[in-house]
Amino acid sequence: MIFARTSSADQTKALAASLAELARPGDLILLAGDLGAGKTAFTQGYGAALGVDDLITSPTFTLVNTYEGRLELNHLDVYRLEAMGEVLDLGVPEMLDDGGVTVIEWGDAVAPALPADYLEIRFTFIETDPTGATDDVRILELVPVGPRWSARIRAVATAVAPWVHEPTAEETGNR
Repeated sequence: MIFARTSSADQTKALAASLAELARPGDLILLAGDLGAGKTAFTQGYGAALGVDDLITSPTFTLVNTYEGRLELNHLDVYRLEAMGEVLDLGVPEMLDDGGVTVIEWGDAVAPALPADYLEIRFTFIETDPTGATDDVRILELVPVGPRWSARIRAVATAVAPWVHEPTAEETGNR
């Protein structure tokens, strides 16, 4: 697991863009965190680095948005889903087989219904960081699940190196 710290939406987008350089067809990224924690900003940075020219917005009401870039980007928001089976109804397995990458906001809620091979990124707001800043500071916990992402953990660490941060117990909720 890798911890990173960003202090603005632009930094979150830049971190995501660095990760997008590692993107491979069939990749799955699950984003978790409170409302407004930076999940959509992450997806915007990730998509921009994939060459997506369209404005990326949260698909809260449409559930799935697809964008064209060097790899197709499937962006899902499963906040409103009420049952695990609805993930299958959205066609997630097919999206993973179609050669694009899939980013799922609130993905931790549906992880049991997905293939066990993804990168989970947990966003946590920090009330006050050691520098005294309180605006837009968040800790991103990157957790590889399964062989596909575990094999790339060194590359992931290198990609996010400018933001790597050893969190305090307070920042990780005393985990």
